Amino acid sequence: MADTVLYEVSDGLATITLNRPEAMNAMNIETKVALREAAQAAASDTAVRAILLTAAGDRAFCVGQDLKEHIGLLAADKQSGSGLTMSTVREHYNPIVRALTGAAKPVVAGVNGVAAGAGFGFALAADYRVVADTAAFNTSFAGVALTADSGISWTLPRVIGPSRAADLLLFPRSIGAQEAYELGIANRLVPAEDLRAEAEKVARALAAGPTLAYSALKESLAFGLTHSLDETLEKEDELQSRAGASEDHTIAVQAFVNKEKPKYLGR
Repeated sequence: MADTVLYEVSDGLATITLNRPEAMNAMNIETKVALREAAQAAASDTAVRAILLTAAGDRAFCVGQDLKEHIGLLAADKQSGSGLTMSTVREHYNPIVRALTGAAKPVVAGVNGVAAGAGFGFALAADYRVVADTAAFNTSFAGVALTADSGISWTLPRVIGPSRAADLLLFPRSIGAQEAYELGIANRLVPAEDLRAEAEKVARALAAGPTLAYSALKESLAFGLTHSLDETLEKEDELQSRAGASEDHTIAVQAFVNKEKPKYLGR
């Protein structure tokens, strides 16, 4: 894995760190490949019970596509007629977002600075966002004559509603941390200097929790957004039966009766 993305697993927590602070963690090809590999590894590793996605530096979480690299690739495409440059959505962004949203474990984004374009999309792909008070968000796409990618046309309206999502996509602007919190983009707002510690604290708490229950909650929420009440009730019944058969459920009930703190096994 390239050093533009750092990957570490400790006590059930996989930490993925975007590591191009000198380029505001922009996504060149090397970084996109490394992030895809890290996200897929964390999602598929049964020893990983939570994922923390964050970034190095204090200026940016990720400003999306590396436009300096992109413009060169576009020029090469025009000469060759290959059209390969825009295949990055299919080859990189889509697998990254699928890995994060589809992971059977909670995903936390620690947003330390600007999250723009695909960077905004990656943050929205997380289940929970801890955001520095100096951070900002921008859809960016229309500003460079592009449409939405990185799942943002699916995630953003579900977080803030379709009308506000249309506004932010059609008229890109910088959304400060406080506004992001008020809109529901940020779940928790913290001082910039506390961002990494607080995001890790949240992620580690989830890593020590009932993993199968968290997985079922993710599945239930996603299902309920696109299905009828009756269908969702059936899904809840199915998922609750699965959660009820887990070792963690028995542990939790016994701990409650004994007035103890449960120690979950993640199974």
